[in-house]
Amino acid sequence: MPPPARGSRIAIQDIDPESAEAAADALRGTGAEALAVGGSVADPGDVSAAFAAMGGIGILVNNASIADNKPTLKIVPADWGRTMDVNLRGAFLCAHEAGERIYAQGAGAIVNISSIWGIAAAPERLAYTVAKHGIVAMAKVLANEWADRGVWVNTISPGFTETPMLRGKIDAGQLTQRKPMGHLRQPEEIANLALFLASDKASFITGQAIAVDGGWTSYAFIED
Repeated sequence: MPPPARGSRIAIQDIDPESAEAAADALRGTGAEALAVGGSVADPGDVSAAFAAMGGIGILVNNASIADNKPTLKIVPADWGRTMDVNLRGAFLCAHEAGERIYAQGAGAIVNISSIWGIAAAPERLAYTVAKHGIVAMAKVLANEWADRGVWVNTISPGFTETPMLRGKIDAGQLTQRKPMGHLRQPEEIANLALFLASDKASFITGQAIAVDGGWTSYAFIED
């Protein structure tokens, strides 16, 4: 993935301020101006404070997510609420704050990070799947509502990606099936599409959900 262009201003919000600062510091090393902001995307006050600290904005990437997969009958309201708060409510709050600013200036992009579970479904992922489908639906509504002001809104639906969130399953060999390309995605492969969708080159692409999954969602697995 190419580094951000020199002169870029990037703000990162994370519930863990130290993680946000570490990511911002890495970006500063590429020549970008980076700001670390603490707080939860599920908290309206934290989100408003973060956007106030950022100032102007032309691009939003909604990337906060948690997973709490379990059998549906074992889900309690608190589990459901936490997943929805971070994965869907957080995306809405950030899109709302960014949308006010981007819409007013008349051009910009919002890129939502969903999941293959925003396209497909599987057992024991009810809250996560509903939230990720919700992000796709939200992007379609916003794409239509804000198109007249040159705001394009799209969703990336990554397949299994080699990140710390999945490290346990990767080490246990649980992600070996349905990989037509034979390997897991790397974070850079998701970032490359985000860079494109946030650029002027994608200004006539809006309301789309694009899977970056090596063919996973199009592969009908048949056992021999």
